[in-house]
Amino acid sequence: MKVVSCYKVVPDERDIIVKADQTLDMSKAELKLGEYDLNAIEEGVRIADATGGTASILTVGGPQIDNSKLTKAALSRGALDLHMVIDEATAEFDAHATASTLAAALSTIGFELVLCGEGSADIYAQQVGNQLGELLGVPCFNAVSKITPHAGSVLIERTLENETETLEVALPAVLSVTADINLPRIPQLKEILAAGKREIVRYSLADLGISGSNGTKIISTLAPESTERKQVILEGASAENIDAFVQSIKREL
Repeated sequence: MKVVSCYKVVPDERDIIVKADQTLDMSKAELKLGEYDLNAIEEGVRIADATGGTASILTVGGPQIDNSKLTKAALSRGALDLHMVIDEATAEFDAHATASTLAAALSTIGFELVLCGEGSADIYAQQVGNQLGELLGVPCFNAVSKITPHAGSVLIERTLENETETLEVALPAVLSVTADINLPRIPQLKEILAAGKREIVRYSLADLGISGSNGTKIISTLAPESTERKQVILEGASAENIDAFVQSIKREL
């Protein structure tokens, strides 16, 4: 089975500074692979190994994503090759523009199964996977917590609010996986060194026939206002404490 896992390079949230006016200073934030995307990469490699297929990875971003630290971090997780769409215009892409770019790249790469994380680690809109499936004209599902490959299809489990749904999905397909589908590997030194020898294919938007236009424009990004904790602690689940807890919430509302 030919599996392609998508990932996004994001700023490390530990390095983001919230300024007094609630704007975000990311100038000192190191770049990293999105945490949720690590599950998609891991699952893609596992499925490829189980089926005797191939696992590729795909990302979209500006020139900053094309550095050896990030590419080795991605390729050291077991994928055969890395495909990168690199263009300055992608910095302000919304979910639809990103999905359109991924769709164009995937049409060039070829695939049977595409895996995405449940959401990006920065915006977390949870829209790219579904829009990608629609643009490619293939079945797409989110909240996928288990994948079992079969000939020409995959059996998936979706963890919903009050139930687990089991479906057989014909291939090709696009699936967005949850964070609990697997435990991503921690690359060892040997795998990191081997990653430097794996193939990297680079595309521009022009190579894929994309104009670089975006449907939305970000006006501002502000952190929520911080509030002081009420520090009301009620020990024990007695009826009196429960009633006091409810009353304290009502007073605040």
